[in-house]
Amino acid sequence: MKEINIARTIVNKRREKGLTQDDLASYIGVSKASVSKWETEQSYPDITFLPQLAAFFNISIDELMGYEPQMGKDDIRKLYLRLSADFTVKPFDDVLGHCREIAKKYFSCFPLLFQMGALLVNNSMESGDMDKTFSVIAEAKELFIRVKKESEDAELKQLALNMEAFCALTLGNPNEVIELLEGTSRKIISTETLLAPAYQMIGKPREAKSVLQVGIYQHMLSLFGTFPDYLMLCIDEPKQFDETYRRVLAVAEAFDLKNLHPSILVKLHIFAAQGYTMLGNTDRALEILEKYAELVTGDIYPLQLKGDDYFNLIDKWFDELDLGTALPRDEKIIRQSMSDGVVNNPVFTPLADEFRFQRVAEKLKNNC
Repeated sequence: MKEINIARTIVNKRREKGLTQDDLASYIGVSKASVSKWETEQSYPDITFLPQLAAFFNISIDELMGYEPQMGKDDIRKLYLRLSADFTVKPFDDVLGHCREIAKKYFSCFPLLFQMGALLVNNSMESGDMDKTFSVIAEAKELFIRVKKESEDAELKQLALNMEAFCALTLGNPNEVIELLEGTSRKIISTETLLAPAYQMIGKPREAKSVLQVGIYQHMLSLFGTFPDYLMLCIDEPKQFDETYRRVLAVAEAFDLKNLHPSILVKLHIFAAQGYTMLGNTDRALEILEKYAELVTGDIYPLQLKGDDYFNLIDKWFDELDLGTALPRDEKIIRQSMSDGVVNNPVFTPLADEFRFQRVAEKLKNNC
């Protein structure tokens, strides 16, 4: 991708004015051959000609040069996916170095910086060394801080704040997380309840339904995002633990999450199995691990946000959705992490001699 596009600008502006290369050459005081070389990118105008060219076309020098320090959404998406794939097949340090070069080059393109941070977080474990992993997460955190401080996009700033807090938590700094987020998560402001009636009032019921579907979908994701952590906090109250798991499974079945968004159930099952193991309920833990293995070795890939017959009006929202951390990760990495979450999880050590656990472990290993 070229950041300097002066050739394109000169051609377009000259043609807009209905001028020939001879006309422009005469005005600037150069040969027609010089203008031709400028327009075919064989050479650039001397720096002393830039103010004169900009004035002639009545544009700024930045516009004249076609300087683009920003990267578009589609380009960011393609870049993210390419780099994510590179992390699985190329040396970690090489890809990390490339990410750093891109971040430095587009240091004021905040959507890109956010994605570079998310990319580093999502692939930090590929370093193979925990010290380096934490160093990469700390590096990502600095990118999120810059986005939070410098971006004028309120939504992007909030996303950056959340990711900054995630990094701080991963790095073992709980007080920093509390300082960053305390008081920011207690208000739920739903624009859907205002936007949907507005669409209805102007005779657009389909748009109204779409807005509310998006709202329901997002609140559903938020709800299930909190359940696993709450479940683990209930370890000291076995009855509350049982009831929480029962309720969340009931809601999951109501929304058909097994087909709609299986990754949510994956996390829920692993947390529940850990909890029951810690509570000494071996049979229940093994039962859930068997469900987990059946799910993650099934036809659920690629793991990504999607709708279904009920959420049938949100495809446009998915298309316009900011990349954030919603982009799918490499399937090989996902499968391996799902296996490691059981096979190499010290919480499940008490189950290691159980035949049912060994069968689950073997099934997960064969899925990698």
